Amino acid sequence: MQRDLEIDLLRSFMAVASHLNFTKAAQSVSRTQSAVSLQMKRLEEIVGKSLFERTRQSVSITPTGEALKVYAKRILLANDAALSQIRQPEAEGRVRIGAPDDYATLVLPHILSIIGAEHPRLQIEVVCENTPDLLRALDGGDLDMAIGVHTPGSVSGQIICYEPLHWVAAPGYVDDPDTSLSLALWPQDCASRVIAMDVLKQTDRTWRIAYSTRSTGLIERALLGGSALGVMEASCIPTSLQIVDGQVSLPPLPEIAISLHCSDDSLPNIRLVSEIILASFASSLRRHA
Repeated sequence: MQRDLEIDLLRSFMAVASHLNFTKAAQSVSRTQSAVSLQMKRLEEIVGKSLFERTRQSVSITPTGEALKVYAKRILLANDAALSQIRQPEAEGRVRIGAPDDYATLVLPHILSIIGAEHPRLQIEVVCENTPDLLRALDGGDLDMAIGVHTPGSVSGQIICYEPLHWVAAPGYVDDPDTSLSLALWPQDCASRVIAMDVLKQTDRTWRIAYSTRSTGLIERALLGGSALGVMEASCIPTSLQIVDGQVSLPPLPEIAISLHCSDDSLPNIRLVSEIILASFASSLRRHA
């Protein structure tokens, strides 16, 4: 007769597999070493094979144990998610999120799909503006949270991650150091533009702002349609454009900081959404890149 895997046994098994030490594993699951040893013996009886090789000096996991780790992790995650969903009331209501256009377009859709799948009754409203306007809206009570982009010297909020900045242009762009630069940039108070202006002041190049817009799409079209130069975060560079760092007679650009600002993270819905954003934002950046 087939016997089922037990949650408690799997939890202790994962602790031993992680520590490869029965004493430390027992401490992590609040049991005695002898109790954990008995649990592993029971689990080995259920699967019918050895999970660990034990000597007086060491513990190593067997191939069977490695295979079980994959399934044990899935089972424990499913168990914990089910209990969490049942024990806690389903989240519902409205959360208003603000984000700059590039991150609202390229990163937020994946995050919103996660929120929608896990909390279908939660209504998310997204506002696209530049960071200073978003922070003013947050202070004024018009937003519940905002994703902000900051220069290295003016970081605020809870840091999500840092992003490299690059000089970008259309394929085939050739820089003539004797001519004035035409720039397509975000609006005046956006972090990437502030950084670009600071870097340009360190050079002898002359320049003019040919395009100034909050729209990623408009900047992309402006760069593709002429000989302008732009500045973009690494994850937000469209495949139609190329990085020209080192190809232009300009210094490299520093990183920018991306942070999360919340009106009141003690409120359950805001805390819930902020945790999802913090946990999935960096992976969403890599997914897009």
